Amino acid sequence: MSAYKKVVVGTDGSESSYRAVDRAASLAADESATLVIACAYVPADPRSVSQAADQLGDDAYQIRGDNPAEDIVRTARDRAVAAGASTVEARTVKGAPVESLIKLADEVDADLLVVGNKGLNSLTGRLLGSVPADAARRAVCDVLIVHTT
Repeated sequence: MSAYKKVVVGTDGSESSYRAVDRAASLAADESATLVIACAYVPADPRSVSQAADQLGDDAYQIRGDNPAEDIVRTARDRAVAAGASTVEARTVKGAPVESLIKLADEVDADLLVVGNKGLNSLTGRLLGSVPADAARRAVCDVLIVHTT
């Protein structure tokens, strides 16, 4: 019997977060688990989008909706498959990173939440909190904090 059946990993498109995806994918492959890759995004307000669109012209599509998050999870999915994960779901989730990851982990009944350690030992992380620390405190499933920095 496998210890983990469903693994959720968060990514923000940074190289360190992709290293967490690689580790989660390897673990999911070893456990024959489903890997759910998530990228949280906060939609821009319409006024800001409109102003930016005026300045960007034909490149304005890049700032609308969840397009950057879609690109991020697509890249992460490709990396996960290359690392051996066979069952991979890629999702964009609206909201702040920690809240979105915790909610998604609950929704999919995850056994494990994987995050990178970026921000864990920074001054900002100690003062304001960090994704790995907050996720570890709030998750109801196991949490793996991968050393990525």
